[in-house]
Amino acid sequence: MGPISRGSGKGESLCDEGIQFLNRRFNVHSSESFALLLTIDVGGSHVSAALCALDDLRVVQLTDAPLGGVSSFEGFVDLLYLLGREVARSPRQLAGASLAVPGPFDCAAGVSLMKHKLQWLYGKDLRGALAARFGWASNQLCFLNDASAFLLGELNAGSARGADRAVGLTLGTGIGSAFAINGQCVIKGKGVPPGGEIWNFPYRGATVEDLISTRAARAEYLARTGKELEVKDIAAAAPDDAGARQVFEKLGCDLGHVIRDVIVPFRPDVVVVGGGIARSAPLFLPVAQRHLQDLHVRVVASTLFDRAQLIGAAAYWRDERMHESAAPAAAEQAIAKNSISAS
Repeated sequence: MGPISRGSGKGESLCDEGIQFLNRRFNVHSSESFALLLTIDVGGSHVSAALCALDDLRVVQLTDAPLGGVSSFEGFVDLLYLLGREVARSPRQLAGASLAVPGPFDCAAGVSLMKHKLQWLYGKDLRGALAARFGWASNQLCFLNDASAFLLGELNAGSARGADRAVGLTLGTGIGSAFAINGQCVIKGKGVPPGGEIWNFPYRGATVEDLISTRAARAEYLARTGKELEVKDIAAAAPDDAGARQVFEKLGCDLGHVIRDVIVPFRPDVVVVGGGIARSAPLFLPVAQRHLQDLHVRVVASTLFDRAQLIGAAAYWRDERMHESAAPAAAEQAIAKNSISAS
């Protein structure tokens, strides 16, 4: 079999040859004609899991579970296994699993470095534990940052589809960020903040996260009204509450300034905003866009919402495996070419 081209991150479907290769390589026994992957998005309070088709990144099955009852590493591994069994009848149906995880996390090793949350994961070999639980080889699992997974999902099947240069921002209690060129996430290069992270970027006497996050929006509403509300409730009140509208107008203004000053040096074609607050995008994205009218950058809301990380995790796993399969074939072709030249 010839080399399989690596995906571009622009929504391309995998060819039949590539799917057959994955099914053979990982000994997948499925009644379907396409390889299936378990994708998992680990959040701070719950875990989502999906069964994704690798040919076109469709979500075939979807489930989730709260993390409130988990208090140990073993319990977490058991939960992921049960979620996997819920979306797929047997691990033998699956080519493997791809997990979108918050940082800090050593994705190559599959080991959490987080101490501020999910403390029972710290320093544990999650890759090895899941491989043993599912009966897989360790290379059937991969890990990636959750913000990167979000952006890859939007690049392959959402709002950033077709963009050459894109940035993803996930707004929650904090702010996650990812930068991509030609469908591949990058953490360094011209215009990329250190590590591809902007949450702690110094800005206007504070940090970006102090200005753009659900935490910041709640604090602003409290300062204006003396009331404590969740962001979704502030958004629901906006039609009749001037204070709520002002909170989102300020959020949009701050977002526009941050994109101009911190993100535009990367020269993105599009900036995609995700997280739960993205469902309230009409309240603040038009304000952000007005601050960028003289620049060639679009600011759009996620169209995949909670599925973005799950789809992005599948795209990452697929592209990594295709890249691995192409490398030996390319090396063989080079050796053969050199041998012919020598003769």
